[in-house]
Amino acid sequence: MADFLEEFLKQYGGDVSKQLSSTLGIKQETALEMIPVVAPMILGGLKRQMEQHGGSDEQARADRVNHILNKYGRASVLDHVGQEFQAKAGIRKPDPRLGGLLGDSGVQAADAMSSRFNIDKGTAMKIIVMLAPLILGALSQKRDTGGVGQKGIAALIDQDGDDQILDDVAGMLFQRLMGSDSRSRKDTGVLGSLLGQIMQPRCPQCGSSVEKGMKFCPECGRRL
Repeated sequence: MADFLEEFLKQYGGDVSKQLSSTLGIKQETALEMIPVVAPMILGGLKRQMEQHGGSDEQARADRVNHILNKYGRASVLDHVGQEFQAKAGIRKPDPRLGGLLGDSGVQAADAMSSRFNIDKGTAMKIIVMLAPLILGALSQKRDTGGVGQKGIAALIDQDGDDQILDDVAGMLFQRLMGSDSRSRKDTGVLGSLLGQIMQPRCPQCGSSVEKGMKFCPECGRRL
């Protein structure tokens, strides 16, 4: 997940966070921090769908994830982020479950995001709904034009996705987001990698990782 997430943040993080900030009236820095919270859950949901509907059959697993991407993951949405956000922001009852992709874990995530980022729950729910099509669209783009292919995108999700995130929304991942001390529990594997990505300071202009104390982004030169 870290590689896909880093790639997404570098390519789209600046524009997505700017548009999300403008649409919902939240700080751009806060909007940028939301992306590495929501994206792992999307991949975790896709992996669970693959396992539930495809089992150990490689082709069936690939068919399931590609069915979801073909239905909900239009790559063209990445060229019209502002329009997509405006449309989604007008939804009166946003569904953080994303149908069956996240299930009740989406609701728990909205609660945790609301507490961590000091926003109302309705806004947190909208953010999940608004970011999901972009994550799915980026996966479709990687599949169709990035030389990955249908089986390759399933393999990427198998490798980088962790469906345990959906079972642990109120546990290790979001307890750390909300500032709880979990030093007694060693963070390893995919979850540990994701925690590092989430806690990594980033440039609000281009989404690149930066180090604490830096005055300018080494990628785009923005003053931090």
